[in-house]
Amino acid sequence: MMAIKHILLVIFFTCVAYVHCDELRFLVVGDWGGMPWYPYTTPYETAVSSGMGKVAQELGTQFTVALGDNFYLDGVKNVDDERFKETFEDVFTSESLMTPWFFCAGNHDHHGNVSAQIAYSSKSERWNFPDFYYTKSWKIPGSDMELQLVLLDTVLLCGNSGHDDTLNQPEGPESIEVAEAQWNWLESTLRSSTAHYLIVGGHFPVWSIAEHGPTQCLVDRLRPLLEEYHVTAYISGHDHNLQHLKEQNSSVEYFVIGAGDIVFRSTRNKDKVPKGSSLFFWAEYLRFGGFAVIRASVENMTVEFVDSFQSNLYKRSISPRSPIESLK
Repeated sequence: MMAIKHILLVIFFTCVAYVHCDELRFLVVGDWGGMPWYPYTTPYETAVSSGMGKVAQELGTQFTVALGDNFYLDGVKNVDDERFKETFEDVFTSESLMTPWFFCAGNHDHHGNVSAQIAYSSKSERWNFPDFYYTKSWKIPGSDMELQLVLLDTVLLCGNSGHDDTLNQPEGPESIEVAEAQWNWLESTLRSSTAHYLIVGGHFPVWSIAEHGPTQCLVDRLRPLLEEYHVTAYISGHDHNLQHLKEQNSSVEYFVIGAGDIVFRSTRNKDKVPKGSSLFFWAEYLRFGGFAVIRASVENMTVEFVDSFQSNLYKRSISPRSPIESLK
């Protein structure tokens, strides 16, 4: 009996310490992948890691989502590549970050061996990368409500974009057959979703005002699917800053979360997004990068941008999707 009381007290005080027990809480970081030479990381990545660890400890986050460009500049060679240790395991060392991480691939990862990153899932307890694209769902604590995450491989969908200094747009998938299989899977997955919060993520952005700008392939083919199936938000990286965009006559929210390794201030594509859609842009060199915190409850889902010093930069609150029966 005393043992049961002790367990209940631990649970109670844990909930008090983490403020809310009725939320799903997780971190999102993109473009975090260090450098291919000693010390295999950057001051931005180490600062972001420190900030993520402190926020994760404070909030008791359940997992982390990583949006590609996991290893600069050319991915990894094989499943035993030392970069897994040098740029990930030895950098994100906070105890609070020893929770599951869920990955997708970016353009730099595709310069190397993405299959090796997928295979590394069997070598690391927290590295979860089951396939090039996949979906995962969680229950909102204390409810029957659900958050669903759909992670894509935007390089397989659209083609690679070359090295960053070219600022080239992807020019089409290497394999039409592979791309179409993913498009078909995506539409089927979105069509069948009954989640109260439905988040789609990938490396390339749909909309962005920054250095790479909108990804035309995704504007043409992904955006209509996000609209048709009432997706809550699309999260991406690729551009090295933090952004929130939303078209005026759309319910879909777009978040660029690409400030995990270095920050770029360019807004060279500000005229290539729908008028009035750019609601927030952040890229401060001296704040050493940033990430996002997503908290989902019965009432709402919030997306909050945080810099490496744990300063709150911006917060967006989003209501659950429409009643499920109206989506069918």
